[in-house]
Amino acid sequence: QVELAESGGGLVQAGDSLRLSCVFFGRDFSLYVMGWFRQAPGKERELVAQITSGGSTYEADAVKGRFTISRDHAKNQVYLQMNSLKSEDTAVYYCAARRISTSTYEYWGQGTQVTVSS
Repeated sequence: QVELAESGGGLVQAGDSLRLSCVFFGRDFSLYVMGWFRQAPGKERELVAQITSGGSTYEADAVKGRFTISRDHAKNQVYLQMNSLKSEDTAVYYCAARRISTSTYEYWGQGTQVTVSS
C-alpha cells in the first residue's frame, strides 16, 4: 500500500516561488514514476510534471522553464520547485505515483492549495 502526503502550498504573489514536497509512504519508491498534477476551479486535472526512477523528467508546456520536478530516493520524497509563479498557476496540486509497468497513476495525495495573487 502506498500513501502520499503533500506540503508546501500557500498564498503568494505573482513572480514569487514555492517548493512543494511529497512524502512517499510505502515500499519500493524507486519502482514508481512520480508526478505532480493540478486542478484549477472549473477545469480538469492536468499533469504538470513527472519524473522517472532514473531522473528523466517531463514538464508541461505551461510550466516549462519555470517549474522543476526532482526526487530524493534516500528520503522517499519528490519535489516541485515553482518559480515565476503566475495567477494562472492557482490550483490544488496533487502528488501521484504509478508503477513503472503501468500508464495510469494509481495513488494520489490529498492535495495542497497554491494561490497566486496578481
